Amino acid sequence: MSDETASMGEGLQDFLGLGDRSLEVLFGSQSGNAEALASKIVKTAKSYGLDGNVHDMDGFDFNSLSSKKRVIIVCSTWGEGEQPDNAEELWKFANSSAASKLEGVHFAVCALGDTSYELFCESGKEWDGLFEKLGATRVVERIDCDVDYDAPSSEWTLKALPALAAVDSTGNFIEEMVDEIAQFASGSSVGASGDDGFSVPSIEAEAIQVEISVFRFDPSTNSTGRDSWACAIPGHLSVMEALRAIKEGHDGSLSFRDGTNDDPSTAISVNGKLVLPGRIRVDSIASSREGSLRLRVDPIPGSDVIRDLIVDHWALERKRESSKPWMVAATREGIQTPQGVIGEMNQFTALRVHSLADYDSAPLLHSSSDAVPYANGFLGPAVLASSWARRSDPRTAPERVIEIDSILGSSNGIRAETDLAPIFRRDGYSKSVSEGLLEARTKTIENDSFNGKLGKHVWWYCWTVKSSGKVNDTVLYRQVLGPIGLLGNLFSGVTARMVLGFTRTGGNVLNSLLGMVAPPAGIGKMPRQFNSTVADHHQVVAIYNELDGRF
Repeated sequence: MSDETASMGEGLQDFLGLGDRSLEVLFGSQSGNAEALASKIVKTAKSYGLDGNVHDMDGFDFNSLSSKKRVIIVCSTWGEGEQPDNAEELWKFANSSAASKLEGVHFAVCALGDTSYELFCESGKEWDGLFEKLGATRVVERIDCDVDYDAPSSEWTLKALPALAAVDSTGNFIEEMVDEIAQFASGSSVGASGDDGFSVPSIEAEAIQVEISVFRFDPSTNSTGRDSWACAIPGHLSVMEALRAIKEGHDGSLSFRDGTNDDPSTAISVNGKLVLPGRIRVDSIASSREGSLRLRVDPIPGSDVIRDLIVDHWALERKRESSKPWMVAATREGIQTPQGVIGEMNQFTALRVHSLADYDSAPLLHSSSDAVPYANGFLGPAVLASSWARRSDPRTAPERVIEIDSILGSSNGIRAETDLAPIFRRDGYSKSVSEGLLEARTKTIENDSFNGKLGKHVWWYCWTVKSSGKVNDTVLYRQVLGPIGLLGNLFSGVTARMVLGFTRTGGNVLNSLLGMVAPPAGIGKMPRQFNSTVADHHQVVAIYNELDGRF
């Protein structure tokens, strides 16, 4: 046993921070699902003390794996049990005599597939067998996921990551550490110990010169304006403390909600960013202009201003009441405990239900929407996120699910949201909140049979998306590129866009004429003629991934 292994008693955090903590995640993807899942795994890996790296199998140096200690393979299956396009060359090399042995490598495989095909998850099974053949050590059993892969792959990840994290920097797998690492990552382990406990260090910064401009509204005269103060204040002060200093030393009439650092009702806008002022330091948000630092402070948008920075939250509360936020539970099985019978729920479902409505401030989330200031009846993302969380909760009664679907699908429901990107970008809550809103919108337009402007857009978009994960609006109908497909395009609107030379990205209409001559069906793989990756368009990717199996 190595000295490092023997020193694990010094603490779990020391173990997770010692030496090489790298994790290589390779994806073989045809439609982008495996790539998105690989990225998700890498983000989650941080909680387990792992430094994750995502690699496209296309062009990857297979022999470099011989020096790695932790590897995850996420691979989909293409066609009748074939490797996806980006994995073909690597697969051929890995099976050649030039491929290195993988002794010392610890691995896990997540296979994606479709049970409607005879060879289900065949590519992932092949990689799993090959790694074992080359001498690598499997830390958890392979999982074979069907088209609805989110839940099972997430549960598998909760097993695979702590097992791989238990591999120390010398390549030793410390099995007894797996459960402790899993508890640590879930937040259930003790975080600090010692005679004096854990004390928060005092972090102070030097004074900075900053100009603070604050929105003012006087309801008695119905007048608005701005007041500015040039202040020399310590940079470590919070924005809330800076406002208090102005009120106490410059203008006692300045009005704002004053509360604790995490008080959700204190929300304001600072330099266009929606924040809780008690949480954010002045020097971290001040903008530099012409050599000086400035703070522009405004009330949050989408709510009536009462005075200065104070807004009325009652409209949001009325919308919350209209969504009937109370729980209506379904009858379900329970388990006997010393405290009595309680319901059971697996860890993944519990975490998901919690994360869907895990936001710091309902007023902040509500004002994050671009639609809220212009649609008085719109329920807003805070109300809708909570509604979707209740709808996704397996404890909710079926009749209540129908009521929630009606609320989400109403004219003031999720379809009134114009763009989820501003909500996705804002800090202060898990990305599961915005992803849940996207799921709610997807479900709503599906329930409505894709009627209406938004539904039709998604319908035709999904019809025209190719399986490569790259796209433009002129991709041919149903992936058929031959003359017959062109006739079908006459009725889809695609031909018209091609004639006009219009594409979503402004790129070339076609990057190759091969598909105009021979359709790929029954002949070979799809020719590479796509001009824009969709990796950064999270909403489009998510909608397509959610719906592509239904067309």
